[in-house]
Amino acid sequence: MKTKILVTGANGQLGKTLRNLFYINKDALQFIFTTKEELDITNQNKVEEYFNKNKFDYCINCAAYTNVDQAELDSKLAFKVNAEGVKYLVESCKDTNAILIQISTDYIFDGTKNKPYTEEDLTNPINEYGKSKLLGEYYIQEQLEKYFIIRTSWLYSEYGNNFIKSMLRLSKGKDELNIVNDQNGSPTYTRDLAIVILKIIKFKNYNYGIYNYSNKGEASWYDLAKAMFEYLQKDIKLIPIKTDTYPTPAKRPKFSVLDKTRIKQILGIEIPHWKDSLKKAILNL
Repeated sequence: MKTKILVTGANGQLGKTLRNLFYINKDALQFIFTTKEELDITNQNKVEEYFNKNKFDYCINCAAYTNVDQAELDSKLAFKVNAEGVKYLVESCKDTNAILIQISTDYIFDGTKNKPYTEEDLTNPINEYGKSKLLGEYYIQEQLEKYFIIRTSWLYSEYGNNFIKSMLRLSKGKDELNIVNDQNGSPTYTRDLAIVILKIIKFKNYNYGIYNYSNKGEASWYDLAKAMFEYLQKDIKLIPIKTDTYPTPAKRPKFSVLDKTRIKQILGIEIPHWKDSLKKAILNL
């Protein structure tokens, strides 16, 4: 019998990436991809009904409110999706014995540390988005024993809205761009993250808990944009600026690089460098 997997938020970056990889793994795994219209995770009755009807082995929750700045203006909606919605998934996973794989974020940290964050470091989100995602983590840990919380950072892909796509859009018809150079993290290609998630499922890993996963290496937004335009051989002047000169509604951590030691040791995962993955992503744009 095939392992049956629910993927929520199937129209997002990671959801679309998983759907693309599904065709490679379809002989061993049975995926059901649901959009917000097909399964609204904030509707408790619908979630419960859907789980009872389908009896999943795993639920990969890609449904999330990810507009960091808008979350400052509409925190109620951010918490409804990132916390309440997760709570309903938790309850249904518990009732049906499904394993939950939750995608979390580096924004649960405040960015004041000067070396990579481990899974044991104290959390202290400085924006509403981070607070809502952290509450979702709490709900999982309070009620479930069988779960994987994967904290990741700076996701980009060929799909949806992300930094890479924004840079391409903003660069059209322009000779120069101002790019923030004092926020540092690890850019993460969704395909690499999706492969890790599928490995957890395919190899039936039962080392449950919290894991950090992002691509290897460290970069500022300026570094990422510079590498991208170099790979594209696009002649554009990039001007490094400080966060303070480009104010946004939400504060961002100045440093949110994640320590991936645990996932490498326990799951035996090799992690590509962000520059190598960026080249692959650009080829698929």
